[in-house]
Amino acid sequence: MPLKLTFELSDADLEHFRAIIREARVRAKKHPEKDLVSSARQLLERVRQSEVPEFIRKRLVTLEALIAMLEDAEWDLQGEDRERVTSAMAYFAEPLDLIPDAVPGLGFLDDAVMVELIVRELRHEVEAYLDFCSFREAEERRRGQESQPTREQWIAARRRQLFLRMRRRRQERRARHSSPARLDL
Repeated sequence: MPLKLTFELSDADLEHFRAIIREARVRAKKHPEKDLVSSARQLLERVRQSEVPEFIRKRLVTLEALIAMLEDAEWDLQGEDRERVTSAMAYFAEPLDLIPDAVPGLGFLDDAVMVELIVRELRHEVEAYLDFCSFREAEERRRGQESQPTREQWIAARRRQLFLRMRRRRQERRARHSSPARLDL
């Protein structure tokens, strides 16, 4: 019989986790992007090879979208947007976790919490990228029609639209100040 656990992180708890992320980001600035991505990939591989609860696996797999955003040449993430995604992976390059990964059943819980916080922070970037991927797939199906613009024109136009939406939503979110986070695991 499944068991659903819900816990709420207080503002102080959230600030503790965010402080850890900020510290990791500062330390990660001296590491090349490829090393941060490699560390995130290694974490994903350890998760795949381990027996972890589904609620943890589900959150950690969202790291794949962040990696894809950086590696997708057609998405062409640049500047501040790229730096935000890259620095979000900094925690996973840290040699020591809050909970060691080897702890059975719970070793990846801290990583799952960090991914949840990062994905919330980068929600607009992730949504825009997933929309772009959907658009690209639909465009590929239509590609055979000669009256359509070229693939590159379609992709460039959609990417511009999504980047603008992503930045607008991020600015709106900053203006609203978010409420305390609740994590349903």
